[in-house]
Amino acid sequence: MRKFTLPTLFAAGLAAVAVTASTQAMAYGQGDFFTRFGAANVDPKNDNGTLDTALGELAVDVDDETQFAFTLGYRFHDKLGVELLAALPFEHDIALNDGNIASTKHLPPTLTLQYYPLGGTESRVQPYVGAGINYTTFDDETVDIENVSLDLDDSWGAAGQVGIDLLIDDNWALNAAAWYIDIDTDATVAGDDAGTVNIDPLVVMGGLSYRF
Repeated sequence: MRKFTLPTLFAAGLAAVAVTASTQAMAYGQGDFFTRFGAANVDPKNDNGTLDTALGELAVDVDDETQFAFTLGYRFHDKLGVELLAALPFEHDIALNDGNIASTKHLPPTLTLQYYPLGGTESRVQPYVGAGINYTTFDDETVDIENVSLDLDDSWGAAGQVGIDLLIDDNWALNAAAWYIDIDTDATVAGDDAGTVNIDPLVVMGGLSYRF
């Protein structure tokens, strides 16, 4: 079961507030450039796979991590836009057989095409959904086993997104968003192919949005 992290609770609270918000604001739509920024939690699914190594089978459990993240986007139509998710590097601890600890850093840039059902209106509540593609690069892998190395391949995968803006004024809004990202990385342990680590995280971000 996934943990209820601070960004998750923020997102839930923001969604509840948005439902009761006023509906008067500047029209929200075509031609808007925007950035969203805040705290993002990357929460991998449970049971991330098993690696077949010379040390035997190693069950993999990847911990969650919270970091600063931001997006850049453009609305080319009242109801359609594109958005790129970026962040500072996330560093995850990795438990092997519930004991030996490994770690890795990753960057997960994610590009989505978004649909805004209320785009072009003056509603303060602006929900959206998106679908797109993710590229995740891994580096700085370490493992706390003497004379054993760990390497994780870069990953391409699909991504889905839901989000909501609650407009404060003509430029600023509160924002909450969540992505499901397909991240599967092939692992090499001590120089030998060892299998695939299935990370497949839920990414939840809470913060602010600014449109230009």
